[in-house]
Amino acid sequence: MRLQAMGQPNYKNGFQLTLHRHALELPLTWKKPQVIFVNSMSDLFHKDVPEEFIQEVFDVMRRASWHTFQVLTKRSERLAQLNSKIEWPINVWMGVSVENSDYTFRIDHLRQTNARIKFLSLEPLLGPLPHLKLRGIDWVIVGGESGPGARPVDENWVIDIRDQCRTARVPFFFKQWGGVRKKSKGRILKGRTWDQMPRLPKLSIA
Repeated sequence: MRLQAMGQPNYKNGFQLTLHRHALELPLTWKKPQVIFVNSMSDLFHKDVPEEFIQEVFDVMRRASWHTFQVLTKRSERLAQLNSKIEWPINVWMGVSVENSDYTFRIDHLRQTNARIKFLSLEPLLGPLPHLKLRGIDWVIVGGESGPGARPVDENWVIDIRDQCRTARVPFFFKQWGGVRKKSKGRILKGRTWDQMPRLPKLSIA
């Protein structure tokens, strides 16, 4: 792993699950409101993350009420299991990853939660999703796979999802076409970019 080889202390264990308790309260020191993507290289609801630690993370997010936190998981079963034990603050957006039709069950788990903003990350999009259940969903992100060996995304899959979002009046965000050289392919869909966002709740400033 590149960050491990560079001697970055937070990545000394490579891909082994590691809890960084020393960094938990960092958002409380950032006074300018930010959008913070939680666990960008991991999954907060991984089976080996203790429930106590998950609650500590949510406690920090509640106290850092001037930030917006985006949490994304593939472990939707555990998310649904813990939902009733979590005190959901309005500044936490909860999302699930859905790469193809094999994983649409995660949407039902997300819908069961008490998160104020619920979103879908349909990336990397690896197949068509013709019958998305968007009731109760506040935002949909779509993106193609990137990097070496990236599998192509079909334009028709993306257009169909966009049209489903239009019908359901759900904001649609198209992130990228992806590919080995993702910058060269850009993120234009049918002549324009798609940067729709859910309406932000009013957050308190500490």
